Amino acid sequence: MPSFGSAFDLLLVILGFGLIIFVHELGHFLAARWAGVRVLAFALGFGPAMISYRKGLGWRRGSSEPEYLALAQSATHSGGGVIVQDGREVHPTEYRLNTLPFGGYVKMLGQEDLNPNAVSQSPDSYQRAAVWKRMVIISAGVVMNIITAGFIFMGVFLVGLKTEPPKVGDLSPGKPAAMALSTTSVGGMKTPLLPSDEIVLINGERPRSFNDLMVATAMGARGRDVELSVKREGVAEPIAFSITPERNRMTNLMELGVSPFRSARIVSDVPAAQLPEFTKALEQRGLVGVRPGMTLVAAGGKPAKSAADMLAAARASGGKPVELIFADDAGAKVAASLTPVPEMQSSLVEVGGMTTSLQHVLGLTPVMAVGDPGRAASQGLKAGDIFVRLGSVEYPTLATGIAEIRARAGGEIAAIVSRAGEDGKSIEQPLTLQVSSAGAVGFLADDSGSRTTLVARPPEFRVAVGKASGSEPSPASRLNLRPGSTIKAIGSTPVSTIVQLQAALKDQARQHAKPDGGAAIELQIEAPLAAPGGEPQTETQSQTIAWDLSAAEVASLSALGWTSPISDGIFEPEQFVMKATGPWDAVMTGAHETKRVMVMTYLTFARLFDGTVKVEHLKGPVGIAHVGTVIADKGLIWLLFFMGLISVNLAVINFMPLPIVDGGQFVFLLVEAISGRPVSIAIQNVATIAGLVLIGSVFLIVTFNDVMNLIRP
Repeated sequence: MPSFGSAFDLLLVILGFGLIIFVHELGHFLAARWAGVRVLAFALGFGPAMISYRKGLGWRRGSSEPEYLALAQSATHSGGGVIVQDGREVHPTEYRLNTLPFGGYVKMLGQEDLNPNAVSQSPDSYQRAAVWKRMVIISAGVVMNIITAGFIFMGVFLVGLKTEPPKVGDLSPGKPAAMALSTTSVGGMKTPLLPSDEIVLINGERPRSFNDLMVATAMGARGRDVELSVKREGVAEPIAFSITPERNRMTNLMELGVSPFRSARIVSDVPAAQLPEFTKALEQRGLVGVRPGMTLVAAGGKPAKSAADMLAAARASGGKPVELIFADDAGAKVAASLTPVPEMQSSLVEVGGMTTSLQHVLGLTPVMAVGDPGRAASQGLKAGDIFVRLGSVEYPTLATGIAEIRARAGGEIAAIVSRAGEDGKSIEQPLTLQVSSAGAVGFLADDSGSRTTLVARPPEFRVAVGKASGSEPSPASRLNLRPGSTIKAIGSTPVSTIVQLQAALKDQARQHAKPDGGAAIELQIEAPLAAPGGEPQTETQSQTIAWDLSAAEVASLSALGWTSPISDGIFEPEQFVMKATGPWDAVMTGAHETKRVMVMTYLTFARLFDGTVKVEHLKGPVGIAHVGTVIADKGLIWLLFFMGLISVNLAVINFMPLPIVDGGQFVFLLVEAISGRPVSIAIQNVATIAGLVLIGSVFLIVTFNDVMNLIRP
């Protein structure tokens, strides 16, 4: 369960959020006083008052309104709602702190958002003020929030905000960024995007941090490419890319598959409870003695400045072990040996109406397995289980398995898994798994490629056909393998994992090359026998299959190199201090950031309508509190920046043309200014009810999603 952080962080977030609401309501209050309108209440929060203050009566537990009304019946009135009793003046304005700290309001004489019937003909009532003055009153809260955000951003950038630079880090295999080629040439050839490329333009605008790339991708219009211009060391001119984002099946947001550039320092903030597991994972990959907080100083005999140097050394290794040297803050060094693993191919496939990437070798694809059983352990799943059947799919790939589970959201799915028995032999275990309404069972999916050469049904690849898209069979489709076949050898070379299979295929393709550039190789396999009723069969038969590869297939196989078995995710992101050059630059930066956040907030609602942003991406009070505590843990400057974002968002949402918020009230005033008479009470009542239903529904949905995100493993 995601942590709310410390109680102190949560308190800071609540105080900051309350301050932003206070500033908003202060705008309404000051404007009303300027316009000569009587203010009855200045409240933070909703619901009954916990404490209140009224000039002339002082502090009270709860509201002092009953006491004020009782005095009003017998005391002398001096105008403007002020009453005089026993020589003291009791003022009409009550300052309240209410029980539910999720907003606030200013209650004026003759104006209540939730009660259009609360009109008054008193000279100092809201209705008696000129229309233009009422427009000032209604918009003053939004203006105060925008001004406040500008000052916050100005202060943040005057001090400096530590964040990730706009620099390309790891490229997820099979994702759009990893498969993109430049639209301009480098040395007469197209080039892929590379780690350490510095992004100088995103859709024609200069980025300030890596976050700008994430936002531009998530907020892009449906079907629109993200245009990048990058600067590369050793290349004189910027390199242009045009990349089409795809939807992340976990977050449902559009993405390119680019992560921030990583430094050479291993993450240091590993929680104590996770430290043994983290250290064990490093040791299993050859990094014995390496601890959190250490820095990579050399990789493959060359000085290292970033995690990209480790990945580059693995790619250039030819499969030989790579020597890595780490140093701690005291200068003590630790040498480690990293054994590279062969790269897999990555292609797009379409499964269940969803396009996703699939790891394979010429279409030979490992079977879906269980990495961490998570909460699905209670349903009988164990780490290392391999799916023999999942729903209607026999020996599913990761893509087909996930699609099959999602198709049964809110129900259950039958499964058969293969696992090692007590005698070491494989046994098959039938299970019935419950699928959540979100289409998940609750385990971390993996594949069998690191343990076996068991393969799934060869896929069909999604390919571009002009401006449309189509599909073509993978090279392995020509083998007519039954799902669940195990590849025992490539030629005379035994293989026991998909990783070994890749290396053996490359070696055999070289040894048995044909004049046309293709190759003729043989596979030794064990194929399951067909069983009555289509059930999986444990009995197998050995076969030798000839496989002719085309020149293009051999070339794609030969292009595969070596990669690190360790993700660069164990290293801390590279950071810099985003800081204004002086006071005037801080003012301009603050104004620019305020404008940018306003545009992005409006754009979020636009993307809700075209579907690239989903309702589950919105945050309510619970989600804001959670995100705020996570950000507060990064430091006070980041918390201030977050409060600036919230201030702008509050301004934008409040000024949308929806009843019961400031924007809806402003629309009514525009109609009154144009027509010469106020909108009828009946129409205001209907609009208020509709607004309450709409906003209440959204509040319930986002709060439900926030809570589910907190408790979901």
